[in-house]
Amino acid sequence: MFGAVRLVVLVQTMFWAPVAAGTPWQEPPEPIGTILDASGPPSLTLSPDNAWMVELERPSLPSLAQLAEPVVRVAGLQINPKTRERARTYGYTKMRIRPMGEKNWVAVTLPETSSISQMSWSSDSQYLAFTQTEESGVSLWVLELATGDAKRLTAPVLNQTYGRACTWITPEQGLLCKVRPADEGTVPVEEGLPEGPVIEENLGRATPARTYTNLLQSPHDERVFEYYFRSELQHISLDGAHTSVSETGLYTSASPSPDGQYLLVQQLQRPFSYHVPLSRFPRLIEVWKADGKLVKALADLPLADAIPIAFGSVRKGMRSVGWRTDMGASLTWVEALDEGDARKEVEFRDELFQLDAPFDGTPTTLWKSSLRFGGASWGTASLAMVEEWWYDSRTVRSWIIDPSAGETSARLLHERNYQDAYADPGEPIFRRGEFGRSVLFTTSDGDLLFRGKGASPEGVFPFLDRVDPATGEAVRIWAAKDPYYETVVRILDEDATRFVTRRQSKTSVPNYYTRQVGKKRPKRLTAHEDWAPAFDGVRKELITYERADGVQLSATLYLPAGYNAAKDGPLPFLFWAYPREHKSKKTASQITTPTQTFSRPYGSSSMFLLTQGYGLLSGPTMPIVGEGDQEPNDTYREQLVASAQAAVDAVVARGVADPDRIAIGGHSYGAFTTANLLAHTDLFRAGIARSGAYNRTLTPFGFQGEQRTFWEAQDVYMSMSPFTHASKINEPMLMIHGQNDSNSGTYPIQSERLYEAMKGMGATVRWVVLPYEDHGYRSREAIGHTLWEMVRWMDTYVKPAKPAAD
Repeated sequence: MFGAVRLVVLVQTMFWAPVAAGTPWQEPPEPIGTILDASGPPSLTLSPDNAWMVELERPSLPSLAQLAEPVVRVAGLQINPKTRERARTYGYTKMRIRPMGEKNWVAVTLPETSSISQMSWSSDSQYLAFTQTEESGVSLWVLELATGDAKRLTAPVLNQTYGRACTWITPEQGLLCKVRPADEGTVPVEEGLPEGPVIEENLGRATPARTYTNLLQSPHDERVFEYYFRSELQHISLDGAHTSVSETGLYTSASPSPDGQYLLVQQLQRPFSYHVPLSRFPRLIEVWKADGKLVKALADLPLADAIPIAFGSVRKGMRSVGWRTDMGASLTWVEALDEGDARKEVEFRDELFQLDAPFDGTPTTLWKSSLRFGGASWGTASLAMVEEWWYDSRTVRSWIIDPSAGETSARLLHERNYQDAYADPGEPIFRRGEFGRSVLFTTSDGDLLFRGKGASPEGVFPFLDRVDPATGEAVRIWAAKDPYYETVVRILDEDATRFVTRRQSKTSVPNYYTRQVGKKRPKRLTAHEDWAPAFDGVRKELITYERADGVQLSATLYLPAGYNAAKDGPLPFLFWAYPREHKSKKTASQITTPTQTFSRPYGSSSMFLLTQGYGLLSGPTMPIVGEGDQEPNDTYREQLVASAQAAVDAVVARGVADPDRIAIGGHSYGAFTTANLLAHTDLFRAGIARSGAYNRTLTPFGFQGEQRTFWEAQDVYMSMSPFTHASKINEPMLMIHGQNDSNSGTYPIQSERLYEAMKGMGATVRWVVLPYEDHGYRSREAIGHTLWEMVRWMDTYVKPAKPAAD
């Protein structure tokens, strides 16, 4: 529809003349551009033995030219056909290392045009493997920490289109990699006229599916998909020797057993589907010896195109197949006992199995879950943790099991509403086990370690706990304290008396520290500096207020640097929102946003408006609650409007916001929110809606937190769709959308159709299509232009003291 290299801007407003296609990229006002061009703090990774620190840097934003590289869209994937990796991979460009106890960093020598991704440590911490994107493909490199030397182990021949390209076997054996076939030939070309029409049929079988993008559409697409996805498995040793262990196939994963003796291999098979992505294609799951010889065929799974849309439904047959990380070669997997249908009433939903090498025995049942299986964490031969969950009740349960004792050993550790942040016990901490894989961290006396966010009525204070697996009793080792927000990153000794944290405050940049229990002052490991000092004087505050129905709400209030309410008076404001569904007013009222974080904008953040004289209400909670048998969306509009009214009243009462100069904005579901609030209230002067969905009949098999189909809840779909109420949107609305939005349900046609409807009724609306951009915007050009559009829209329709005359 649109030219591939143009910014397409369609406009009809009261004040601006139409803008022609081909309008050049615009730069936002300063200091926004300077901040966009500044590099943020580097990423940090620690070696498994905690002896080495590695920092990685990359430029702040990629260029439009990088996003404009060719893309092949097939089977739900976006592939760079030149390099055979996921399209628009944006890697690190610099790397430096240092021993944990030292101060001086040493730069690692890399090619001038480095683009590093998919890093993984060897279990002995001596090597860091990573992939490097080159002009014609992806190569494998390895860094030897002791010498600081990085060397290239392969030519640019890896296939990184899906999942990891390489996985460590053992430090002695090297890595197992997916490699492009040597005889791959040329890209299939569609020649001549089609041999016939593309025909599909469904003969009475129910195959509902949510909306997906970039799917296969023709036999030619199928051939192209196979061409780019095919690979062979090769063993790559650290001296660069290559040994093939497979024929060419459509491999999704190849996982070595912890002892390096076996491979768990999964590969796709025909028939493919034009309605679901490759994750639901038929697949063959097998166990091989490390040299590629077949040991056992575990499963031959058919096309999974009929999974019910109810949340918690899964495919039939074997799933979640993997190795026990605490044993040499023991497979585990899950099978649904309800045929994968969450709507069925059954005593048990899933069964967890185990099968040990040499895989010729009968699988053992380790556990049966009453709810849907949520995962397993392995510790020792007699200790593991399993989890189950259920969407309708928002329930999550954690159990301790003894794998050696079978399914009768389960003991309940935690049970809660998973949206109940105040009751969240945190997540278990892991370490490298006997076979170099992650296992549950257990202290010298057998306790587990948990770290959590620490939300409470008093604030959000991350913590570290010891938990007795026999009783579930937790003892707090440490918790963050005002004025800091500090999270545990790594445990340094057996009993968690020493650990690494990442600490920040409203005025201090996030940095890494080592802490010792009993000592007040931590030792700083890094010295990252503020990359956006223009935000030094910005004021940040968490405010709370109440909705008319008694639900407690909260939001983060930002005020510009140097602003004085008594002197300067009320400000023009932007609210940036994103609603959430809840099954309980209690959880909807909880405060889960930390106030102590170091806030700086990135990407197309609404925070940039603070530099242009606006106040910002970020993340005003707008919970949509449906208790008991009531679904949240049954009263979506009423609750949304009530939440917005409460937020407006709160900032106006504080004397910082002018009630006649407030805009509403949001991205994705926040854009959907924006259009609804403009249609159903007169609270806001204008709106900014980015990458939204506005017509729910285009997502008839569910959306966001709605699992009913359009035909089961037509009134809800129609009432919630702002497209249905487009004639009521009488405030100026700016709409922005990525031309290649691949997010489920937010196709660009959603914005196109709402724009056409509003335009046809004489509304004030501007529609901006960003070439090459996806659901989230990435290029420097597009982000800069998006912020220019937002500032210009606010300056025109919100900042003036009185609405401009017609």
